[in-house]
Order: sequence, then structure tokens, then C-alpha cells
Amino acid sequence: MDTKTDIKSLQHFIGGDWADAAACETFEVLNPLDDSPYARAARGSAEDMNRAVAAAKSAFVNFRDTLPKERERWLLRVAEIMEDRKQELLDCLIDEIGSPIQKAMFEFDKGLTMVRAAAGMCRNVRGETFPSDRPGTFSMSVREPLGVVAVITPFNVPLIKTTRLVANALAVGNTVVHLPSEMAPHLTVLFAQIVAEAGFPKGAYNVVTGYGAEIGDALTGHEDVDFVTFTGSTVVGQHIAEICARNKTPNTLELGGKSPTLILADADLDKAVPLAARSIFMFGGQACIGSSRFYVERPIYEAFVNRFAMIASKVSMGNLRDPNTVIAPIISDRQRQRVKDHIADAVAKGATVTAGGEWEGNRCQPTLLTGVTEEMTLCRTETFGPVTAIYPVDSYEEGLEKANDTEYGLSSAIFTKDIDRAFHFARNIGAGMCHINGPTIHDEAHVPFGGNGESGVGREGTDADMEAMTELKWVTVQL
Repeated sequence: MDTKTDIKSLQHFIGGDWADAAACETFEVLNPLDDSPYARAARGSAEDMNRAVAAAKSAFVNFRDTLPKERERWLLRVAEIMEDRKQELLDCLIDEIGSPIQKAMFEFDKGLTMVRAAAGMCRNVRGETFPSDRPGTFSMSVREPLGVVAVITPFNVPLIKTTRLVANALAVGNTVVHLPSEMAPHLTVLFAQIVAEAGFPKGAYNVVTGYGAEIGDALTGHEDVDFVTFTGSTVVGQHIAEICARNKTPNTLELGGKSPTLILADADLDKAVPLAARSIFMFGGQACIGSSRFYVERPIYEAFVNRFAMIASKVSMGNLRDPNTVIAPIISDRQRQRVKDHIADAVAKGATVTAGGEWEGNRCQPTLLTGVTEEMTLCRTETFGPVTAIYPVDSYEEGLEKANDTEYGLSSAIFTKDIDRAFHFARNIGAGMCHINGPTIHDEAHVPFGGNGESGVGREGTDADMEAMTELKWVTVQL
């Protein structure tokens, strides 16, 4: 059995102080492996959110003028403390959201990199000079922080998203109000403890825990919020986009995906198949960039399916602290039912389960489906589980056409030895990211991470966040 932890009590972090919810209400957080109680967290209200935004706004007056070397030092100190508390963060990722240790280690290392990369942003908040048509005029731009940044993070990679979005916002001089997923509040509370210990001024970083459906609008629609960054479902993202549009609040939205992988006949299956498995089975398929559609040229279609099925049948569903374990529990009853419904609907309408399809507790076996057609829900809808469909195609051109036949546009991949087709695919795929001979699951601190269409608006990353979370001001001096 996996190690159980004591039930934790979690508070808000507002203005540098820990506080219960204004209404003294709490909500329960469950360990997704067996639905045992993991924590009780403060159930935030609009009143709590208003306090947090007010604290961030007040802190911004002075925080915006902090020196680059100060913000750099605080962020590097955050990274140091994260390393000191590594085991605590890993345990949280395992017990709060069900991360296998392999994925938890990956997320910790990536989060550490995000913070260190953010420290490098502090000295790059810069403008430029311009020639002027007016004689004797010195013309330049300066880049300034926006103010209060609202950060809303998901449950699946809470440390990666928290470290990237919070650290980048702080690096350029903004203050932050953070609403984490109600399924991953402890991870964010731990990060708030680390930020406080690192020496950031009170109010620079604030956390309110609670249900997004209850208090999300109080944050994203607040008149004193100057920027919103959200990662989550397309439905919620559309709702936030409408709120931001009414208030003219700039935003970045990283939403759902239905990411395709195209396998051409000349692909090296010895390399492609294990990477294909990684691209959908990591964290039990609970990744927006997971590859839920594989298009395979017919000459190798049968071999690809057979090899993929063999790997799927051997993927470990053991103890989450065993380094060999890959498959995570699905996060909640609601999401488990969604996965079950998608599989059942496909089978009822004629699809074949080539591997998996069964459940072991709260974990779904790695599942491969063939014979998937348009009338099946999972053909076009994101499942968010270890489930993928494999389709035969007769040519590269057909594969590209089908890969683009979606309202989403997040990640994509192609496996081939033909460099011309590889780059043609990269140029013509309607996704924000494309990986040649690599899995759809990939991220780095400094890259422009994000998607098109229903997959979101804008990009994340050090350079992208620098652009999004600051604004340029034109200044002239008449000499």
C-alpha cells in the first residue's frame, strides 16, 4: 500500500499572514488513489478574494520598485528552499494528486528550473531607443509591470504551473493572487511557505483556496486585477475570456487539447512506440498535451498497433512510490466517469479495445482503441485519461489533413526519417507546438508554450510572459 499521511489543515495566505476563510468554512481534499481524506482547506469566498486582491494591490506600490538584484535573490532563495524541502514536495505530489514518483520527480526538477529561469528575467525587463523625426529629441520605451496578476492553476502539474506563472509574474515586478485547483491546494500552500521564507515582501504573493466555480469570477472579474493567466478546461477558459473581454483585462489561457501524432511508414518503430506510450500514459493521460490521436500509415499500421498494445499491457500500475510505476489514479469520481463513458460509448458504437479498457481501483488501464469513428464521443472530445485512438491513413497528406481536423491546436508530433515532410508538417500543422521524432508531451522554461483555437490564447514561458505581464511606455526627452 502507498504511504498514508495525516490529514492536513490548510489556510489562505493573504498579505503575508495565514488566515482561515472569512466564513470559517472548509472543504475536503481526497487522496485520488483511494479517496481517503488528505486535507481540509479553507473554503474561500468573494470576501477572502477581495482581501487578497487588496493586499496584492497595496504591496504593488512598493514591490514594483524593488531592484532586479532583490527579486533575483529572492527567487534563487526559493529554488534553494525547494531543494531543502524536496521530499515534502514529492510526497505532496504523490499523495494529493496521485503522481507516481517518476512523474513527481520530473515535475520537481522542472519546477526548480522554472524558478531559476524566472530569476534570469529580473535583469531583462528592458525597453529600447528609437530614432525621432523631431530634432533634438531622445525617444525610448520603458517596460513596466502591469500590477496585480491573477494566477489560476490546474491539478495535474500544479508545481510546474505554479513555479512558472507565479515566479515569472514576480520576476518582472508584479504582485500575485493565486487560486489553485481545489484538488491541489496543499502544493500551493507549500509553495507559499517557501516564498515567505525566501523573503518576498508581504502581499507580493497571496493564495486563496476554494472552489473555482464559487470564487473564480471574484478574482478574474475584479476591477483591481490587471492580468489573468489560467490553465484548465476550454469551457472554463471561454467563460474567463468573456469576463476579461468585458473588463479589457489582458490574459493568457492554456486550455484543452486533442493532440495528434502522425507516424509515417519510414518511422523507426523501436524509438517511436515507447515515445508514443509516454505521450499518452504519463500521469494516467491527465495532460492537456497528451497524444489522444495517432495516425499511422497503412504499411506499418498493424505492426504499430501490436507493439503499442504490447507496451500498454506492460505499463506498471503498482505502488506510486515505486520508480517503475507509470499509471496514476484518475483524480476524481467525476473525471473517472468521463473516462468510462468515453470508452463505453466507443465500444457500443463499434470500436475495438486493442489493449486495456478495465479498471484497477481508481486507475484505468492503458487503453488503445481502433475502429473509432466520427459519431463516437472520444473521436473529437478530450478524454483526459490513459486512452487513445489509432487510425490508419493511406498517405502523409491524409495524415496531415486528419491531424488538422480539430477545433483544438495545442501540441502535435510526427515520426519520420524524411526531413522535408517533417518540416512541412511543422509548418502546416495548426497547433501551437510541434515535435519531430519526439512525444507531444514536452515543456521547457523559456519556450513559447501554448496553443491555438480552442486550446487557448497567448503563450507561457520566460520571454512570452515578459511580453504579456508587462507593458511598454513611450518616453521622449526634448534636448
